Amino acid sequence: MLIMVAGPYSSGGADAARRAENLRCLNEAAVAVFDRGHIPIIGVNAALPIIAAAGEERFDAIMMPVSLALAERCDACLRVGGPSEGADAEVQRFRDRGLPVYTSLDAVPVA
Repeated sequence: MLIMVAGPYSSGGADAARRAENLRCLNEAAVAVFDRGHIPIIGVNAALPIIAAAGEERFDAIMMPVSLALAERCDACLRVGGPSEGADAEVQRFRDRGLPVYTSLDAVPVA
């Protein structure tokens, strides 16, 4: 399955150090999803290079549209970390389509 890993990145006005830590956590969860036999997708990882090319002032215009578009193409979601409106919006895309939303790695089936 293609499994989106959704969690906080810039929530609560996170500074650069906090965003880096959040991204590290998302990427570590992605490795765990991969190790269970699935292909992990992280919206932040797809959006950041586009934002880097377009300019940081376009962050809001790019981040969520890219992340939500990817959510529409995945088969399931693993929600990790703390509060995040963006991650919750991604999760809602899966719930709206009746697709699995896992809240722990142990719940992700082994492929």
